[in-house]
Amino acid sequence: MPRRSGPQPITHALISHTVFDIDNITQQRRCARVKPGQLWGKSKDDLKKQLDELKTELGQLRVQKIAGGASSKLTRIHDLRKSVARTLTVINANQRHQLRLFYAKKKYLPLDLRPKLTRAIRRRLSKKDAARVTEKQKKKQTHFPARKYAVKAE
Repeated sequence: MPRRSGPQPITHALISHTVFDIDNITQQRRCARVKPGQLWGKSKDDLKKQLDELKTELGQLRVQKIAGGASSKLTRIHDLRKSVARTLTVINANQRHQLRLFYAKKKYLPLDLRPKLTRAIRRRLSKKDAARVTEKQKKKQTHFPARKYAVKAE
């Protein structure tokens, strides 16, 4: 069954045994998430530090899951995994951006930074090479250009 995003449904068995503060639960779930907008402005060191914190918290929750911890904390595992992924995405994007800036003036670009395109397009002649003409052909074109003519209507 595919994993659902958002708060998990509360079953009737749980409702009969415990009293839930629904607003508090949804607030906790929202706090666990890392907003990508906040990540983009941070430095590399801050991102690494946050990633380490998220990973340690995730590890602790996984241990609690095996030990049979409170289910309210276990619901944060999903959000923490997604937060780790978001943080890694920002770190990798920043790294690629820095590499693009570094290789901007260089003659060669690493393969993973080159445009993907299709295999045929990548092997195609460059525009400069495709437009090249032999000396003989160039002389023919200059001395015998395409004739301009028009048919006179009567």
